[in-house]
Amino acid sequence: MSMSEAAAREHDPFRATRWSPRVRWRLTPWWAKVVAVYFGARLITTTIVLVLASGQAANSWTGPRPGYFEYANLWDARWYQIIWIGGYPRELPITEAGQVGENAWAFLPVFPVLSGMLTQIGLPWNVASVAIAVLAGLGAALVLHRLMSRFLEPDRALFAVVLFAVAPVSPIMQFGYAESLGFLWLAVALLLLVDRRYGWLVPVLTAWAFTRPGALAFALTLALHWVWRWWHRGRDPFPIRERVVAASVTAFAVVVGFAWPGIVWLVTGEFDGYMATELAWRSAYIGYQELVPFTAWFQGAAWWAEWVRLPAWLGMAAVVVIGVSFAAMLFLPAVKRLGVDIRLWLASYGLYLLAVFFPQSSTFRILAPMFPLVGALAVPRARWYRWGIVVVFIALQVGWLLIAWGVDGIDWTPP
Repeated sequence: MSMSEAAAREHDPFRATRWSPRVRWRLTPWWAKVVAVYFGARLITTTIVLVLASGQAANSWTGPRPGYFEYANLWDARWYQIIWIGGYPRELPITEAGQVGENAWAFLPVFPVLSGMLTQIGLPWNVASVAIAVLAGLGAALVLHRLMSRFLEPDRALFAVVLFAVAPVSPIMQFGYAESLGFLWLAVALLLLVDRRYGWLVPVLTAWAFTRPGALAFALTLALHWVWRWWHRGRDPFPIRERVVAASVTAFAVVVGFAWPGIVWLVTGEFDGYMATELAWRSAYIGYQELVPFTAWFQGAAWWAEWVRLPAWLGMAAVVVIGVSFAAMLFLPAVKRLGVDIRLWLASYGLYLLAVFFPQSSTFRILAPMFPLVGALAVPRARWYRWGIVVVFIALQVGWLLIAWGVDGIDWTPP
């Protein structure tokens, strides 16, 4: 290089900015950006959790001021450890009232098996369960980015991952719960559905059905997808082979969705053993009642209205307003940008929850599989909006942890 060339390069006004942090970030591969975003969010959440753990009193699971991994394995996390150590009961426990009590059959086996496998290489259970949750959450974030990239520009797709990583219940992705694995299977299933790779859904749905409830809701999504494609076959061809494969996978999703209740029946001899087990958790609120589809939200609304000393009809009206608002939300322009299949999932899962779920403090966590909605929230590009919603989400994390995670005496607000 000549002296003149060296001098010109030295005085190049753009040289200092060529490798600035902004340029480096722009040139970073998408997957590295997702990894950085995800673990950056986990660092923020870990800081919050440690602060709250430092004020945690002694409880049924830990002593006072537990360490991170102890604090991350409260509540249902212990059921997974019980499953790994002792398996599932062959006889359902019966309460003094003669009803089925809370037991391990409410929790599916994939998460405890994976966590238990890590204990075989020397990791303590508390560490192993958190490791599985964190890694599964990372996998979900990576797949979510690919899914959002089908519909959104690169910056919006990445910001959707930011919102997923800092969402109000995102701490669950670093606790000893199976939610992260459920998020991963759901994200993969949606990506395969959007790309119309139906056959690959079989192993994904199988893993999902034994990780977290939701496969039946996805079966409805598949059925609606089939109807949508058939109805629009004129402008979007739906060949016979794809019709057969999609219909077969839909039927498989129904079968695998009912597989766990069938296994509970086979092992315990109780036909409704799984349903009775699930109903045991809501008995603390409304006593033991049979499940009547599409009534639980109204039962919950009446209970909550009575608890805050309001007329029951106000609670009923609130359920109707929530339902109508949710349906209208699906037709907002930002939501419609996410494509038909994601909207079908949101509608299917919403209908599934309306049919079987009793609203209580776990509602926030149970709503988390609607996380593809972060794509709609990522559409606005205004800097004040993006910073503002991140701050609000982090603040809501603190609120959720205070309400649902920490244990305060006789606590009836489980996460």
